[in-house]
Amino acid sequence: MYTMRVLRAHGTPTTSLHDIFRATILSRIQYTAPAWSGMCSAADRSHLESLLRLATRLGYCADDVPTVADLFDSTDDDFFYRIKSNSNHVLQPYLPDKTDIPYSLRTPSHNMTLINKTKFLSDADFLIRMLYKYSYYVLPKALSLSIYRI
Repeated sequence: MYTMRVLRAHGTPTTSLHDIFRATILSRIQYTAPAWSGMCSAADRSHLESLLRLATRLGYCADDVPTVADLFDSTDDDFFYRIKSNSNHVLQPYLPDKTDIPYSLRTPSHNMTLINKTKFLSDADFLIRMLYKYSYYVLPKALSLSIYRI
């Protein structure tokens, strides 16, 4: 924030301040979001929200900056799509096996087996969070396979 204040004091135009804020602050939040957004506490989200409100109030960013929850969701969605669509992605082997269901349901956004949630595998894990977010149906426990060995 200090750098933004110095830039504004030196006469940087408002649109340039918005671009710099988006390139430095928002890009860092979005870059790290898939790794730690699941373990982010409500207090952490509140601090990030207050940072965005302060930046908006001081004129460092535009008024249409999405909320932290929206930033986390969109970043997670983009990252999960890249993992699913790229067969050479480093996280591709960690996705569960594809499932073949003989009956017709609504078309899910992925065709992978859901992992049983345990106390060790929760919503803090990125892959589990995304698999359950994009599954429109829940398989019975007998059909669900776990890729993790606990």
